[in-house]
Amino acid sequence: MTQDTPHTDLHATVHTYWTSAEARDWDTFEATLADDVVYDLPQTRERIHGKPAYSRFNREYPDTWHVQVLRTVVETTHAVTWLHVTVGLEELHAVTFFTADPTTGLLTTITDFWPEPYEPPRGREHLVERY
Repeated sequence: MTQDTPHTDLHATVHTYWTSAEARDWDTFEATLADDVVYDLPQTRERIHGKPAYSRFNREYPDTWHVQVLRTVVETTHAVTWLHVTVGLEELHAVTFFTADPTTGLLTTITDFWPEPYEPPRGREHLVERY
């Protein structure tokens, strides 16, 4: 990968971010982050500022979790991943948005959405297939 292909570099950075998180390789994980990274969880209205705090947040997460990336989409300095996550016995899907510094390629913002599954409203059973 070359410096003139930030699109490819960001894809590799996001891949490293998730593979190192899954492996609990926190040094490699931290290497993907800008020093002033901001992590947002809109559903719980939580925000974490800075690499040390965000790394500690992940290191100290209280439950066993695993992540599988289902899809990654990258556009210049922005990326999004669709994830299948297990936390203990619970399985869910999550979406994570990333922004990277165009010069360093390091992640500057990370926003996680953890939607709760819910039952669909009545009246559309004839139009859908449930899985």
